[in-house]
Amino acid sequence: MKFFTSIVILATIAVLVFITCTFTVKQWDQALVLEFGQAKRIENSWGQDADAGLKLKKPWEKIVRLDRRNLEIDLQPVELLAADQQPMLVDAFVRYRIVDATKFYEALKDENGAKLKLQSIMDSTLRDVLGRVNTQEIISGKRAQLMTEIQTVTNATANAPENDFGVEIIDVRIMRADLPQQNADRVFARMITERNQEAAQKRAEGEKKSREIRATADKTAKITVAEAEEASLRIKGLADAERNKIFADAFNLDPEFFAFYRSMEAYKTGLSKGTTFVLSPDSDFLGYLDNQKGGQR
Repeated sequence: MKFFTSIVILATIAVLVFITCTFTVKQWDQALVLEFGQAKRIENSWGQDADAGLKLKKPWEKIVRLDRRNLEIDLQPVELLAADQQPMLVDAFVRYRIVDATKFYEALKDENGAKLKLQSIMDSTLRDVLGRVNTQEIISGKRAQLMTEIQTVTNATANAPENDFGVEIIDVRIMRADLPQQNADRVFARMITERNQEAAQKRAEGEKKSREIRATADKTAKITVAEAEEASLRIKGLADAERNKIFADAFNLDPEFFAFYRSMEAYKTGLSKGTTFVLSPDSDFLGYLDNQKGGQR
């Protein structure tokens, strides 16, 4: 019986020693080992090869578990003034990771402490960076560049010698950047007015261009028609000259036939239906009707 009791006591002591002298580190944790409040070492620390599993410690050492994964803080909305003195309501979040567990614990203690400190830093950084640009650039123009600048400034502040939080800011995102409701209607009305003015200017420029094009087209048409008429008259003159030459040549070959032909053309033109002539009996005009050789009667 005493032997059995001794075995139980030894087993209990062994279990207690095992419990107090060992601890387990999970893959997503890094363990900070403290001895009388002082940091001694870090197990499975970020930036080193993963070393999770069962670990040994002294019975009086304390274990502080910190996350090895990326952490996210959903910041409280910040109201600020842009460079054009328009109030803005900015809602953002920040992602960070613990790169030095010792510095993180000494400066911030835990994730709640980190949230409070980073919220304060982000409030100041957002006001400083966004306060130097206009509202339109915050809403749509330069948001990506602004988030990168905010991340850089926040990193520099968090790791400055006076802070040295042992964290790395890996991402900053502006989820929403809006005007307060009391200013939104006025700003939107101004934007609509500006767009209407721009549209009116574009229409006026288009109308001016249209008039210029029409004037150029009318001028080109008139020049083309004038050139065509000039060419037509020139061609007609050449044709008339050629025709007269042919007539002259024909007249020279047979003057009597030419006289006959001209008289027939005159009859065809002058003696149309319903035409009345008053002529003297000895008129040469109708000479070929009485005499095939024409001539005076």
